[in-house]
Amino acid sequence: MPASSFRVDIRLLPESALGNALQFIDLLRSANLLARLRLGHQAPRLAWRLLDAGGQPLPALPTPWEAYSGSAGEGPAQAVFVPSFHAADIPAIRQVVERHPALVRQIGIAIDTGCRLLTVGNGAWLAAASGRLQGRTACLPWFYMAGFARDFPDIALAPGRDWAEDGPWHSGALPHTLVDLAIALVRHALGPELGEACATVMRPDPARAQAALQANAQQHIPATRDSTLARAIAWMEAHLEEPYSLTRVAEAAAVSTRTLLRHFQAELSQSPLDYLHALRCARARVMLEVTLESVPSIAAACGYADPAAFRRVFVRHMGLPPAEYRKRHALRAPRRRWRVDVAAG
Repeated sequence: MPASSFRVDIRLLPESALGNALQFIDLLRSANLLARLRLGHQAPRLAWRLLDAGGQPLPALPTPWEAYSGSAGEGPAQAVFVPSFHAADIPAIRQVVERHPALVRQIGIAIDTGCRLLTVGNGAWLAAASGRLQGRTACLPWFYMAGFARDFPDIALAPGRDWAEDGPWHSGALPHTLVDLAIALVRHALGPELGEACATVMRPDPARAQAALQANAQQHIPATRDSTLARAIAWMEAHLEEPYSLTRVAEAAAVSTRTLLRHFQAELSQSPLDYLHALRCARARVMLEVTLESVPSIAAACGYADPAAFRRVFVRHMGLPPAEYRKRHALRAPRRRWRVDVAAG
């Protein structure tokens, strides 16, 4: 059985944007999977239930959707998620709020009892109507700001920002902020290390994606333009695990070593070797995160015959030793946690 569960109530109105809720549940499921990979069967988990405007459980969804219908069981929630809802204009938003006083009242009770509150878009109206969020800051789409400011002058708005966290309230302006809201909830509910792991997995990271391709396929992404730097970098990416040779890199770029050094210094403010160390550390990060290879094996795969030299370079680039980086960021559980599930007798 899991060590603990953090309960989330997802409140749905007839007017709710159901896609917000389903995407949020997908993010919670991904967080649970990641926690299980890192910590094994004793990992804490996020649990949720779908409730209607009056606080009653929604009917179970048919196969294959039952995983979305909830798994929190009974007991008080520790967080409440309110998705945006469909309304044509500001008067229509106000009418939705007026139609659901029970939900507004229950949101206020949840805040009073220490719950986290997460809202997307105009879901902030339902939260603000509770009267518990004066002095807080919220994020809304620009086209809602004037109307919201008139209705709730005691709540500050954050123009130019996608999402805000102020005390118990996490507010996202648009649906793409669901990832940030989920990561913030994981940090609060499951701890900063799992929160950072979720950020690594859920947020786009072009540099990490490229390093993963290099580590897996031993091939580089073709340069988008023909230049001295592009040719040199492409060659280094394709020969990452080979001993460094400034002469060979210059030959691949079709320039002299002096010209190559000048280009790297002028464009990147570093030497080709410094750039190569960064590429190798990017590959090492991926291997530490997703494989169970030893540090010496990873060092060799990244072009370092001497593991001690690899550790020094990695510490210089990442600020901590490889073993500590793996402890904080690995997406797989240690070997000792691998178990064959045995049915209870």
